[in-house]
Amino acid sequence: GGCNSTATLLNSMKAAILIQRWYRRYIARLEMRQRYTWNIFQSIEYAGEQDQLQLSSFFSFMLDNFTQLNGNGPDLISHLLDPVVDPWSDRERQTMFEQITVPESYSGPHLTFPLTVSHTNALLSAFKEQQPLHGRYMLQLLHQTKKLLKQMPNVIHLSTPYAKEITICGDLHGRLDDLLLIFYKNGLPSAETPYVFNGDFVDRGKKSVEVIILLFAYQLLYPDHMTLNRGNHEDHIMNLRYGFTKEVMQKYKTHGRDILLLVQDVFSLLPIATVIDNKVLIVHGGISDMTDLYLLSSIERHKVKTDCKPTGTVDPVFPQGQPESPRCRSRGQDHGNTPKKRRHLTRQGSSSSSSSSSLCSPRGSSRLTLCRCLSPSMLSPTDNLQVVDLLWSDPKSQPGCSPNTFRGGGSYFGPDVTRRLLERHGMTLLIRSHECKQEGYEVCHDGQVITIFSASNYYEEGSNRGAYIKLGRELVPRFFQYQVSRNTRKLTLTQRVNVAEGSAVRAVQEKLFSHRSELMAAFQQYDTSNSGCISVSEWALVVESVVRLDLPWRTLRPRLARLAPDGSIDYQSCFEDMGPGQPIPQVTPNLAETLYRYRTDLEIIFNIMDKDHSGQISIEEFRQTWHLFSAHLGVEVDDRAIDELAKSIDFNKDGSIDFNEFLEAFRVVHKLDVKDQQQG
Repeated sequence: GGCNSTATLLNSMKAAILIQRWYRRYIARLEMRQRYTWNIFQSIEYAGEQDQLQLSSFFSFMLDNFTQLNGNGPDLISHLLDPVVDPWSDRERQTMFEQITVPESYSGPHLTFPLTVSHTNALLSAFKEQQPLHGRYMLQLLHQTKKLLKQMPNVIHLSTPYAKEITICGDLHGRLDDLLLIFYKNGLPSAETPYVFNGDFVDRGKKSVEVIILLFAYQLLYPDHMTLNRGNHEDHIMNLRYGFTKEVMQKYKTHGRDILLLVQDVFSLLPIATVIDNKVLIVHGGISDMTDLYLLSSIERHKVKTDCKPTGTVDPVFPQGQPESPRCRSRGQDHGNTPKKRRHLTRQGSSSSSSSSSLCSPRGSSRLTLCRCLSPSMLSPTDNLQVVDLLWSDPKSQPGCSPNTFRGGGSYFGPDVTRRLLERHGMTLLIRSHECKQEGYEVCHDGQVITIFSASNYYEEGSNRGAYIKLGRELVPRFFQYQVSRNTRKLTLTQRVNVAEGSAVRAVQEKLFSHRSELMAAFQQYDTSNSGCISVSEWALVVESVVRLDLPWRTLRPRLARLAPDGSIDYQSCFEDMGPGQPIPQVTPNLAETLYRYRTDLEIIFNIMDKDHSGQISIEEFRQTWHLFSAHLGVEVDDRAIDELAKSIDFNKDGSIDFNEFLEAFRVVHKLDVKDQQQG
């Protein structure tokens, strides 16, 4: 009997060990999938930021090279790029806003100034019930916020209240649910519960308007206990791409333009840093080896309307749509190539800045100096760069400081750079945001840098937690995590990974589809026998060199391409599961593909040209837009091709183009999704 029980015990132990091993392997595989899913989301996000900076140089190109575009081009775009001279005094503006009538049918909150707690409570209740704030009150709120911010310094100095803590929040990106959850868990802003919100309040999420209304309202109510730092998305050029501009125009059809102009002023007046007890520095992005807090205290921050506009010289044509490397200031090691001889284009009547700057290629290490052209109403490139570094930089584990080529702006700063800056100013900690982290926060640089990110489910439902920090008198950070959940709790870990991974892989497939011609040409160079197959290593090499997303391509291969019986890759299979939204006439080779790739950019340009926001532009305006864009990208498209394209998407033949239909035609459709829908 004893032998049997021993054998049974041994078998049970063996089974337990086997199950344990299997489970560990299973969890390790899940973690690996989570990791590469994360890499995909982040790489595509940063590639989008590079595209945005390239689009900004396109705006500069338009201003520099075209005195008129249908009589309205540069004027249209110059109001986005150049500081607006407001003809009205504060008093006149206030009177104008007060004269806007609010209809009796309006059931949302009514505001009077100065604000009281009952006003902020009314706003909270209204937003929970999906009620909007009337345009008149929005304009008045922005006007009052602008007046308050004008009185504030560039760097806000706070002290931790006795026996109380300051709460620091990171990026919210238009996630109202996250903001409401923070208030619910941690308490509403007040003298008892002071807050610092560290930038990136808007864009990407659908409730950016409501988020800034609440933040500005609480700042007006408690100016000493509610601090708002500027982020890189408090920038009207970024807002064009990432959704805030569109959201404002949709929610405020009558007063949208006035609101956007006022928001632009408010954003430019937000402080750029906060210091707690002279020991803790809080900035949105980070620092560089050039960061000078004394200089930052004295610059005129309101002159930085956008950090997305390159300085005075712009390259109009990039070969194959790739920007040349600009000359950059020395930063530790520079592995970049020497720039080619550059063409200098200056706008008539304006002086060209001597500091040459353009856009970095994604993997070169040349520095993109995101600065604006010099004029009396703008900062010098040096001062501008100080602000850009604060808003755009990221920490790295290696020592030194180098250009942030991944984002296309700001710097990568190492632990030595952090240590030097903190020692120079007698500080102990740098708190920054700007990067999504899976746990909502991350500590690096030997505990001297904390990243805090407050938008949960940022990339996909269940992709990450949000977090905030509480700091008391001892300045020891305490972290609080949360996750807004509608469906997340019902899903198992495996299901959550599957959902996020599926979404990430589809995004990569769309990238491959939009580079189809380049990829096919490169694949065929390796496929000397025209077999339709190349080796796995050749495939990975080609995809990285063309798409430039720095992803684990071999790991992703089973989700992206099929193996042939001999173990090589059937490279055509990369494009099998996708097709165009609508059949496009092949009027010229690669035109449709170019449109897929620059679909977002075209939408932004279209929104600028569509002055009355009707959703329609004339064929002539479409022609002009495409001419400028193709000239900027160096894409050769002749007039006949543009005309045929325009006619083919003028569906009702009335001489104007409905841009939503146009965009729909250039959306990558996943055939598997279509099959699912048909079966469903």
